[in-house]
Amino acid sequence: MAEKEKQIAALEKESVGSDFWDDAQTAQIKMQELSALQEEVKRWQKLQHEIEELHELVELSLNDSDKVAFAEFTGEVERLEKEFNAMEFQAMLSGKHDRDDAVLSISAGAGGTEAQDWVEMLLRMYLRWAESHRYKTEILDQLEGDGAGLKSVTALIKGKYAYGYLKAERGVHRLVRISPFDANNRRHTSFALVEVVPDIKGDIDIQINPEDVEMDVYRSSGAGGQHMQKNSTAVRLKHKPTGIVVTCENQRSQVQNKEAAMRILKGKLYDLEEQRRVEEQARLKGEHVEAGFGNQIRSYVLHPYKMVKDHRTNFEVGNAEAVLDGRLDEFIQAYLKQSVGQI
Repeated sequence: MAEKEKQIAALEKESVGSDFWDDAQTAQIKMQELSALQEEVKRWQKLQHEIEELHELVELSLNDSDKVAFAEFTGEVERLEKEFNAMEFQAMLSGKHDRDDAVLSISAGAGGTEAQDWVEMLLRMYLRWAESHRYKTEILDQLEGDGAGLKSVTALIKGKYAYGYLKAERGVHRLVRISPFDANNRRHTSFALVEVVPDIKGDIDIQINPEDVEMDVYRSSGAGGQHMQKNSTAVRLKHKPTGIVVTCENQRSQVQNKEAAMRILKGKLYDLEEQRRVEEQARLKGEHVEAGFGNQIRSYVLHPYKMVKDHRTNFEVGNAEAVLDGRLDEFIQAYLKQSVGQI
């Protein structure tokens, strides 16, 4: 709490400087950070006040000759405990961009129609999860599968801490089931890669040399109607130094698609730097570092039994249908708690 209050004081002092609004975009981002910090500190102060108030009431009741039954306070104690646990968990999300919106990308692994159907199932799962958190969603780009499903899809998840939560989902997801596309009802294993990056706004984090970016435009194949079909509004960006390719086609104009694609590219470059930093820290500590996304993080088994298991935390549940319907919070919390050494 004391550290947050120091950050608030520093930002408040900076915001009254005569040159603070010279760069309006940067100033706006800092004001949003200040507002978020103030809101967080107020929540903790309010919770502390409520706990102290309840403690006084309990003490008074115990000293009262009528002795009010402690059971009367049980509901209030449970409410405050639930609020504390939720805020304590959210306090783990202290990364620079954890409060930001998230850009979620899912792409099919080997397996043709099976893997493409798995991408569509995962997209539905994440959209349902986002809906349960009252997050807004927007499909930025998608490539239809051959006959069924999706080869790839990119969605923007908009809401406070969307990136902080969804960064736990990065990696390869494995599905085992009886294939609905196999006439012989054989069991199939499918893989899909989930990538999550923050929706980087402004130019304060990642600098991109325009000469390093190759841009192609083409006609959109997605939604948008006649206008998008007749005009080359879709945009493909390639960052030559890293080979990262980003496409966006679901905005109404080429300019809007380019802006959205640049934000995604910045997020991917930021995420790449973060991965390098974490790997370097692990190397210096003498820890083993797994290479990229080469290993599955979670398995969803629908046959011969039903189970979803996260291989990083060993957390598992038997109700696979509920997970595929968006019940992901237990997996996300287990991973984030482990990442800060609380399991």
